[in-house]
Amino acid sequence: MRCRFTFLLFAILLVSSCTPKTKKNMSDHQYTNALINETSPYLLQHAHNPVDWHPWNKETLELAKKENKLILISVGYAACHWCHVMERESFEDTAVANIMNQHFINIKVDREERPDVDQIYMNAVQLMNNGRGGWPLNCITLPDGRPVWGGTYFPKENWVDILNKISTVYQENPDKMKEFATKLTEGIKNSDLITLNTKATNFSKIEVDTVVEDWKQYMDFDLGGSAGSPKFPTPTNFEFLLRYGTQTADKELLSYVNNTLTKMALGGIYDQVGGGFARYSVDAKWHIPHFEKMLYDNGQLVSLYANAYVATKNPLYKRIVYETTTFVERELTNDEGGFYSSLDADSNNEAGELEEGAFYVWSKEDLQRLIVDDFDLFSLYYNISDEWKWEHENYNLHRTLTDSEVVKKQGISQEELTAKVENWRSILLKEREKKDRPRLDDKVLTSWNALMLKGYANAFRAFNDPHFLDMALKNANFIIKNQLREDGGLNRNFKNGKSNINAYLEDYATTIDAFLNLYQVTLDEQWLQNAKQLTDYCYDHFYDTESQLFYFISDEDKGLIARKIDVVDQGIGIPSSNSIMANNLFLLGHYYANKKYSDNAEKALHNVKNKASEYGGVASNWLSLYLNYIGDFYEVAISGKDAKTKLEELHKSYIPNKLIVGSTKDSNLPLLEYKYSEDQTTIYVCIDGTCQLPVNETAEALKQIKTTF
Repeated sequence: MRCRFTFLLFAILLVSSCTPKTKKNMSDHQYTNALINETSPYLLQHAHNPVDWHPWNKETLELAKKENKLILISVGYAACHWCHVMERESFEDTAVANIMNQHFINIKVDREERPDVDQIYMNAVQLMNNGRGGWPLNCITLPDGRPVWGGTYFPKENWVDILNKISTVYQENPDKMKEFATKLTEGIKNSDLITLNTKATNFSKIEVDTVVEDWKQYMDFDLGGSAGSPKFPTPTNFEFLLRYGTQTADKELLSYVNNTLTKMALGGIYDQVGGGFARYSVDAKWHIPHFEKMLYDNGQLVSLYANAYVATKNPLYKRIVYETTTFVERELTNDEGGFYSSLDADSNNEAGELEEGAFYVWSKEDLQRLIVDDFDLFSLYYNISDEWKWEHENYNLHRTLTDSEVVKKQGISQEELTAKVENWRSILLKEREKKDRPRLDDKVLTSWNALMLKGYANAFRAFNDPHFLDMALKNANFIIKNQLREDGGLNRNFKNGKSNINAYLEDYATTIDAFLNLYQVTLDEQWLQNAKQLTDYCYDHFYDTESQLFYFISDEDKGLIARKIDVVDQGIGIPSSNSIMANNLFLLGHYYANKKYSDNAEKALHNVKNKASEYGGVASNWLSLYLNYIGDFYEVAISGKDAKTKLEELHKSYIPNKLIVGSTKDSNLPLLEYKYSEDQTTIYVCIDGTCQLPVNETAEALKQIKTTF
């Protein structure tokens, strides 16, 4: 009987999915469920489904136990294309809804609001599906929340079949289902178990070199990014590879990084009209993206391109930073300085039907009507030819030639080309505003805002444009005013003037990181102090003394079947919270001469280094920390009334193995003690508090810094 039951569960898992051939309008709203009281745009999209959806909360979980019903947990997010498809096909269908309502307590979860819930049940689905997962995420659990089945998108017929089979098994053989749930839950708890590494701490360059060499087999040196498709931007990976390539003088790797950044900037994953990046490319050539635009991607990519500009002085990278931040300010920024979460992939086409990418693609006829002059040049520049047609005879603008190649080919000056491109973009942007816009997810998430805040700080570091600093400070003060609670903790979400949801480690780690970056471009110690205060709060509420790492959820949060510790990067491209925290602790240990922080950063890296070395592509932020231990890491202290001028000069050089500490007045920070003079501004280049001879000129300080191993 046991074998038969297991086979049934996994037979259901193997039901194949397919892409729907047609799309239809959203049905008229005839129903209202409990999601109507939520603020999440994603949950509100489902508030008028005939499915009796509930939000994830204590009351809903207790209802499942009271009625002894299976729980159906469906997780997605507002910009998710296939989430919308499944809603139209299944969740708006009254017959499907009747089955769901009869046999299940149905819970809708916005994964962006509740990454803790998503994390648990994504882990379950991946364990049941050989590592595969995605959104929409659908998981069926026992009344106590322990999972028994899970998958992603299913067409209506398959979905109905699954629901009927699962409910039948539960009615006829609940004990076997409970036995399966017990084993699966144990697997979830053990899947990311980290034990103390009791071996002597030993960090060597050979280990990192080995990881990178193994990683190279997954790299596409021709088209950039990872080999094959789909292609994700993965900013943290390229931050590490840029640093590693620079410090090891690996020209092949640096060429790969720059080729990737160029291909992405020219490709269709980048909005050539309005700026900003889509989530990923479905093909190997960066041509056609999934068209949703996410704040977390664009924030990290602004940092990446800004840092890459400092390293290369490539003007394309500067343009990408300016255009992407312009997009963010135009479409993802509220009046208070908070950043919205995303824009949907779908919008209504001319026929009034929801269509992925409808807002961004163009017919050749429309382009010829709009670009009256120089259409041949426009077509060359943006590949308007039969070879690059997409669906429905449309084109997604992208480039395969650089500006210099076009200038050489057409015999015009760079200035002429730049003027023409700006004119084309202006015409198309104005025309595009007449289209039906993608839906906006206007919730403000602390961690994603921190990633964008860091992007603005890095943009200011690269270009010394005060606008970038103004935006960074406005957002930092937004977080302090709205998301920081009186008890010293953070909330995760802000919507309609209200802050809610107890924050996760991701929120603390990214905010601390952003504040540390903001300190290094302003020399305003309040940001350093705020970073330290939030770090100490994490020790009080998230720290695990056994693994010497941090849990993802606070000790104040209850109701989940497991308390997870994340150490590998998220599938959406955000580094693991613990890797960010370890990097934060490394810096704070230097800033405050705090041995607890320093020792914890080193021990955390030591405990996860075997896991991190399995594949660099999911552990690059740990590898960046690793580099701090195998070469010189510099504390550059600047003290004196002209400290900010010296700082501006230092920022013109790419020095990844350093931190900045400075003040225009006397400071009690350990690295600045006894260094201030009213008569002159002095730069000290130090390693672990031991400084070389002080100098007054930035050029002399740079001579004391070695950026290669």
